[in-house]
Amino acid sequence: MQMESTERRVAVIIEDDADIRHLLESVLTGAGFHVVATGNGLDGIAAVRTHDPLLTTLDVSMPGIDGLETARRIREFSPTHLVMISARTSEGDALRGLEAGADEYLTKPFRPRELRARIEAALRNPRAARSTL
Repeated sequence: MQMESTERRVAVIIEDDADIRHLLESVLTGAGFHVVATGNGLDGIAAVRTHDPLLTTLDVSMPGIDGLETARRIREFSPTHLVMISARTSEGDALRGLEAGADEYLTKPFRPRELRARIEAALRNPRAARSTL
């Protein structure tokens, strides 16, 4: 029998497209996350700093600072599991995303059930289980 966790799972979404942002909110809420959604990199960085999420999703192409720079800045202070979701599909784009600090790079359009399964699999990884020390 599995015990319910009393720890609240928080996710931050950094996505400028409102339709995709709402889809991600639905997927992550359904996976048991409390979701904080933002529409640009600077607000996303602030949300990660404020809410200390277990998971953060971010787009690459956003107004202001792009997802690559957003990921770099988040990595300066947070161990959040970063999932980059982008319409950019080349191998070079994926490599740049991973080099910027993403733990995973998915292309749009993505399949919501696959995204949820990938997130759950990633969070089973011991590296994703953060210490409270």
